Amino acid sequence: MPIIVNLDVMMAKRKMSLNELSEKVELTLSNLSILKTGKAKAIRFSTLEAICKALNCQPADILEYVDETKH
Repeated sequence: MPIIVNLDVMMAKRKMSLNELSEKVELTLSNLSILKTGKAKAIRFSTLEAICKALNCQPADILEYVDETKH
């Protein structure tokens, strides 16, 4: 998939656990885990906003586009 989710990188930079982030954004651990592992098919803007607020980051810090045709 050409969209890479770097949630684990931002969580590590902010020294935040999945449990702590789950509480702050009010998402279940399983839903956050699906997003963190890159298995999610979509993300709501409200969820992205909550994650960015909790991690004090921008959407581009979490989501990255990779052009697969260039590899």
